[in-house]
Amino acid sequence: MSRFTTMALAGACAVAALVAAAPAQAGYYILRWDNTGVCQVWSEAFTFRPIQWPSRYQVISRSVPTFNDAVTLQVKLRRQGRCTL
Repeated sequence: MSRFTTMALAGACAVAALVAAAPAQAGYYILRWDNTGVCQVWSEAFTFRPIQWPSRYQVISRSVPTFNDAVTLQVKLRRQGRCTL
């Protein structure tokens, strides 16, 4: 490989590592679908909302900072019987 290609590849890898290591700014919350009772983790980073057809949803949690916290909260709500899945 030429030096230019090697340097470009190294630079791209460095940028990708920095982007992956940067903390996410958006939070996560839990949605509960009315017809099934299924709870779903939803990210505030999405620029759209879920389609409310054929069922509607409710936001049943406050925003949490990480996906892991949201999944932990979802499991807790399932154990309490507030979610079916």
